[in-house]
Amino acid sequence: MRLFIEKLGQSAVGFVEFSGGAFCLFFQTLFWIAVPPFRPKQIYEQMVRIGVDSLPIATLTSFFIGIVLAFQSAYQMQKVNAEMYIPSLVSISMTREIGPVLTALVVAGRVGASIAAELGSMKVTEQIDALETLAANPVKYLVTPRFIALFTMLPLLTIYADFVGIMGGYLVSVYKLGLTHAMYFKMSFDPLVLKDIFTGLFKSLVFACVICIISCFEGMRVEGGAEGVGKATTQAVVLSFILIIVSDAIFTMIFYFIS
Repeated sequence: MRLFIEKLGQSAVGFVEFSGGAFCLFFQTLFWIAVPPFRPKQIYEQMVRIGVDSLPIATLTSFFIGIVLAFQSAYQMQKVNAEMYIPSLVSISMTREIGPVLTALVVAGRVGASIAAELGSMKVTEQIDALETLAANPVKYLVTPRFIALFTMLPLLTIYADFVGIMGGYLVSVYKLGLTHAMYFKMSFDPLVLKDIFTGLFKSLVFACVICIISCFEGMRVEGGAEGVGKATTQAVVLSFILIIVSDAIFTMIFYFIS
């Protein structure tokens, strides 16, 4: 019983330390974003790595999710002769939930792991200590370019993924279920309102903050050499996944009750 209480206390202390450290890094990042120099070249490079290089996997996942959505909804819709509502289901599901969450998970798995491993390697090789010795703030130099790039590119990737998923549903609805081209696009975009799009984009901004802060925080507190880098990378991805799902559930409830 004593050991259990001790482990529980250690877990609680570790949670408080992690939460406090992550929030401190978040507020430090917000502060250093507004402080020159702004280093546009490094921000552009991170945008390419985060956004452009993620396009192939975002395209594949979103396209096939759109196809799956259309096929799965067709099971029930065909029973009541309501195939015409399948485009609405696909478009609203993609813009409000699946597009933002799926894109964030893909980016967290690909980019978040890369950020944690890169910063972790810099930590164990004392490059971050060298930056401090040269009077260069590590948060300003390492975190802010990645934060700005993620905050910019993840919403754009989400919009792209929404469109690709809708086109996946288009193939199924038109060439398998017999809807016309005009009917599909009419039933896809007519039910969409500004709130649907805003909800997805707002969530993507939150997810971008989560991915960047968690990955950078885990990378910058690595200890123990190569083994520590691998552990931090795994923790960054797992925690990012968990927080993305939790924050999505929280904001979904909030948007539901304020509708």
